[in-house]
Amino acid sequence: MTQVRPQKVPPIPRFAVRAPGVTVEEVAGGRAKDEFIRFQLDHYAGDENFVPPIVAERREFLDPRQNPFFQEARAAFFLARRGGKVVGRVAAVMDDRYNRFHGTHDGFVGFFESQNDPGLAAALFEAAIGWLRREGARRCVGPVNLGFQHEAGVQVHGHERFPAMMMPYNPPFYGVLFEANGFTKLKDLYSYEVLAIQGMPEKVRRLAERVKQSGVVKVRRVDLTNPETDLSRMQAIFHTMLKPGFGFAPMSREEFMSIVNRLRPLVLLRPELSLMAEVDGEVVGFAITVPDVHLAQKEAGGYLFPFGLAKMLWKARKIVRLRGLLFGIKDGWRRRGIDALLAAESFTQALALGYQAGELGWAMEDDTLVNRMLQATGAKHVKTFRVYERAI
Repeated sequence: MTQVRPQKVPPIPRFAVRAPGVTVEEVAGGRAKDEFIRFQLDHYAGDENFVPPIVAERREFLDPRQNPFFQEARAAFFLARRGGKVVGRVAAVMDDRYNRFHGTHDGFVGFFESQNDPGLAAALFEAAIGWLRREGARRCVGPVNLGFQHEAGVQVHGHERFPAMMMPYNPPFYGVLFEANGFTKLKDLYSYEVLAIQGMPEKVRRLAERVKQSGVVKVRRVDLTNPETDLSRMQAIFHTMLKPGFGFAPMSREEFMSIVNRLRPLVLLRPELSLMAEVDGEVVGFAITVPDVHLAQKEAGGYLFPFGLAKMLWKARKIVRLRGLLFGIKDGWRRRGIDALLAAESFTQALALGYQAGELGWAMEDDTLVNRMLQATGAKHVKTFRVYERAI
């Protein structure tokens, strides 16, 4: 007699009851926007691992008049108050370019911060999802700030480690707040660490050397002086790597350049770590690695003046960690050892400059090719960031 195995029953989403005494208001005006931005400074007071954002930079980033992300996207920002005091915040985002590319009707929640109170989180999500529903969204995904090219996910593993730049950081209970309000896991994103002391695995080193000795592939530094050359090629390669369904979406020229301009000072600080791979003059790959300035940024306390910038510059002299930001191989050139060559060249340059470690990420949990490539270089999975979904 055949034994019938019981089928797994998916977990039933829970919905917390909205906390009494909490009011949620949509941000309107510069004063409320500043409250939205500065809330993090109070919320994380005393947390040794929290790196305060630079308030002036956040103002610009969230301003539709200054951030080209908003050319085809719109957002609403919400503050939660209890007894007149700000106790939480959230943003709701509709990105038309993302939905066209992925064939979805998704809205995003982002910039989520809350006290450890599922009922307070319920009030925030209620406001954000209500706005997304009116904008035509059928599913809520998040947290995403504002798109996947910036911070994405709730950190659910690796809180004991200092956060890397352009990666999320949050208290361990944030995942519980999402799951207590009807959100379920959509996908995990992995972050990896490479240690100089471990060296480059012999297999990768041999492959890189073989590709290099062939003379077919040339590696050189990225030329950032002319945005119409290397940067255009990088964006084109990036777009060929995109897959509909989840994650990154194509960026406009203006948005791509806004991100490049934010990173340009770091690239210029260590130009040896921004590399391009060429075959007969055709760019077929790139790897952008920069000093991880998060530890220096922490010294500023959120403000560049009057003393924050000076503290950052002093601390920046002692940075020994790197952040691998961008990596791409052009279609038709993958699985030919170009990734190994770029990794080995980056590693060699980093060693020569005295860096001790670097964080790479993120990689989607189900992207087998990317995860295997990172693991092959000796990288270790050290952090996990979870993206959630909830039907609207």
